[in-house]
Parts: sequence; C-alpha cells; structure tokens
Amino acid sequence: MTFLPYTDSVESPHPDEEKTFDELQATMHRLSTLMYDRYRHATRPVHAKSHGLLKAELTVHPNLPEPYAQGLFSSPNTYPAILRISTVPGDILADSISTPRGLAIKILNIPGPVLPSHSPNTTQDFVLVNAKSFPAPDAKAFLKLQHIIEKNANDPELFKELVSNLARGTNAVLGLVGAQSTTLAQLGHPETNPLGETYGSCAAIRFGNYIAKIIVEPSSQNLKDLFNKHVDVNFHFSGLRDAITEFFKTQTAQWTVKAQLCTDLKSMPVEDPSIEWPETQSPYHPIATLTATPQDSYSPARRVYVDELLSFNPFHALEAHRPLGNIMRARKKTYEASSQFRHTMNGHPLTEPQSISDLPD
Repeated sequence: MTFLPYTDSVESPHPDEEKTFDELQATMHRLSTLMYDRYRHATRPVHAKSHGLLKAELTVHPNLPEPYAQGLFSSPNTYPAILRISTVPGDILADSISTPRGLAIKILNIPGPVLPSHSPNTTQDFVLVNAKSFPAPDAKAFLKLQHIIEKNANDPELFKELVSNLARGTNAVLGLVGAQSTTLAQLGHPETNPLGETYGSCAAIRFGNYIAKIIVEPSSQNLKDLFNKHVDVNFHFSGLRDAITEFFKTQTAQWTVKAQLCTDLKSMPVEDPSIEWPETQSPYHPIATLTATPQDSYSPARRVYVDELLSFNPFHALEAHRPLGNIMRARKKTYEASSQFRHTMNGHPLTEPQSISDLPD
C-alpha cells in the first residue's frame, strides 16, 4: 500500500475563506454571549457540558511500521493525558435531550517542535466526536448550520426534547420540522453510555511525512460492553456524568488509538471532511493505547480546572500533526476567540498544564 506523502500543496485554501471564518467567528461569539447572559457564566460555544474528566496515559505501541511511526508516535513511550468527555451543544441541556458526543484529549510533555501559535507549550490536543465524518463539507456550509442553531438558540428545552425523541424514532419525522431538520437531526443520538463510543477526528491532520485521520475506539471488554448500552436519564439532568462516575469508581478503561493514512486526495480529500475515507482503501492501524484507571472522574476541583481553566484546540499541536483542510483552518480563529472570551468573562487565566499533577484528584 502506497501512502500519499505530505506536502503543503495537499491543502487548497478557498479564495474567500477568511471572510467566511470571520462570519463564523462572529456567529459563535453571538452564541457565546447569549449563553453568558443565560447562565451568567461563559461556556464553550460547542461541547459546553462535560460528563467525564479523566486522568489517563497514552502508550505508543512499539515496532510500528515506518508510515505510522510519525510525530508523537515515532517511538514507543508513555505520556500523561487529560480526557474530557462531553456533548456537542453550546448550551447545557438535560441529558434526556440526546446529542452527539465528544472526546477531547490533551497529551502532556510531548517531544519535538510545536506550531508557532502553541509555543512554548508542550501539549498535543486531539478533538474528536463520535463520527468518522463531519456534518458539513466546508466552513461556508457549517456557517449555515450555525445560523440555524443561533436562530433556535432560545427554543424551550421542552421543544428540543420533543425533537430529540422524534429523531430517536425516525429521521423522516424531522422532515415535518421543515428547514430546521438538518441541524435538529443532530439531536437524535440515543441515550447510551458515552464510554462505549468510537470517536474520530473527522478532519485530516498532518501525520509526519503523511496525512491521516485519527479514531479512538474501546478496546477493554468493559468499554465494548457499553456500546449502545442504555442509560436511564429520565429525571436525571446529569445521568451521563453519573454513569461515567460510577464506572470509574472501580474499573479501568482502555481505548485503542488508530490512524488511517491517506492514499489518494480524490477519494480521501483533505478539504472536505464530510467524506468518510474508505477503509477498504486504507484501514485504520493501531498506534497507541489510552488507559484510565479508577478515579473520581468529576470531582468539584477537577471540574473547575478542566472546564474553567483549560482549552482544547486542534492547533495545540506538534508541527508534525498540524490540522489540515478548510474546517480545521476555520477552527483556529473561532477556537482562539471563543477561548479568550470564556476566560476573560469568567476571570480565569487560560492555563496549559505543565505536569499531570496539575490536574486535581
């Protein structure tokens, strides 16, 4: 199998994309301002509600083939990590309003040069969702989705819960909602345990001399057993948090990190993350293991540290893992602006951990 070498030419910036990025940033800022007024506290414009905050270790596998032994994964080593499990919306909804899930990973004490905007920090972030493709082909299309979300941001939770319940039954019913159905269909994730999900980068990153997408999938049997495992969240505003907290009172979890390398830009485009790369053309290859041992996964001190002080951003990265493509380039401006707004309004300094001991128990 021949993998496509990385060069700067794999990206093809859109002629007017900076204008789109500015409009997207403005839309996200309006949403952040609305949520700040609602909660009297600034939250993330996406992935506002966390459910699990974990101390973990990333162990790079030995004897990786050369194409996979790149960047952070170039040699066997073990790194401390912080994991944040969340749901996608920018407002803090009851867990009965089911939505897609996210997994943000911050690897600490990484070797090698980082992107200039991330210097002098020594962390590598991976920002993942429980999907292998993104819901929009580019930032312009994603901006339209955000306009719909903004338009409906003040909908009562009862309405959102109704749509969520309908979506879990059949997406066709959402057609009755009309123009809102594209976005509201994302509310239709079943009420299952987030620990059983597989999470993907959806968009491409540089992978040293190559180009890749990343997934993190359950590997220990206790996580596999939670795939599609129903969680009773009726009358439990934070039922998902409670399920994760209960799990980590006694159990150890392991996930496998895998990389899918690009072989062809036509069938595996960098600029359009809505296209899932065919695994028949390039399968995901195991490159590392994530392990989290028993712990208090949502202590008050840990929630303040991770939710209030930290920021997860794909551009918190080694040069060897630079984010690629239009959606990733849009994220750089919007993530930085939203993080600055959140930390300024809450009076907390933006913090980047120097040691895993910075993470409270």
